[in-house]
Amino acid sequence: MVEIVKKYGPDRIIVDSSADWGVSDPLSVPKTAALMRERGIAEADVRTLVAASTEGRQLGFFGEPRVNVLQLNLEDGLAAFADRSFDCVILSETLQAIHRQEPLLKDMLRVGREAVVSFPNFGYWRARIQIALAGHMPVSRELPYQWYDTPNVHHCTLVDFEALCAKLGMRILERVVLRQGARVSVLPNLLGSTALYRVTA
Repeated sequence: MVEIVKKYGPDRIIVDSSADWGVSDPLSVPKTAALMRERGIAEADVRTLVAASTEGRQLGFFGEPRVNVLQLNLEDGLAAFADRSFDCVILSETLQAIHRQEPLLKDMLRVGREAVVSFPNFGYWRARIQIALAGHMPVSRELPYQWYDTPNVHHCTLVDFEALCAKLGMRILERVVLRQGARVSVLPNLLGSTALYRVTA
């Protein structure tokens, strides 16, 4: 989040919740606010980001403004938001759990000028080896579930996602591939465990 704020600025971004599969950490917003302060984001910008969706000025955890959270089923799309409501719409490690990716990706670019999409790379060499040599579905830090209890319904690789972008007429503005938090530039589809794409229509 800190890097996104540094790159795009604090306008039209809301810090509202975790996007994880477990029970969301109720302290995620205050922790993010503290990290932004620690990394040099101006206090006024931190307050703007966190307070953008507050209810009055009631205080929540550790004096941070209480944040409203709009809970939606992404499978139903983003109809609750008007066209071009945001500069950037972020789908963080959720793409693989969506049944219908195409309508959602189109909707993201209707709602925002750009979208950032991240997902675990199923083409990562460790995943390939687990299937080829061990004969079972991969389990890793990025793919922590067994095949029978996973929320993931559509695994994809960098090649798969880029083909989908081409099919939908989406332009890839930037791609960052990571392995244990470090950037991967050589053979990213093989050596990267997580992918982040910045795309536009």
